[in-house]
Amino acid sequence: MVTFEVRDMSCGHCVSAITQAVKAADRDAKVEIDLDTKRVAIEPAHADVQALREAIEDAGYTPVEA
Repeated sequence: MVTFEVRDMSCGHCVSAITQAVKAADRDAKVEIDLDTKRVAIEPAHADVQALREAIEDAGYTPVEA
């Protein structure tokens, strides 16, 4: 399980965009997002941490590994 803190995630659209970005990098990953705590927890199936971080960054957000 990889957990990122994404402080610039602020709404449901952000949650959707990040989920789609992670799924594009690893379609079989399990993604759990808590908007209140700004946490994105990912159980990757194929992608490594760097690929997941880059996918979130490419979606326009700033992930910090927690």
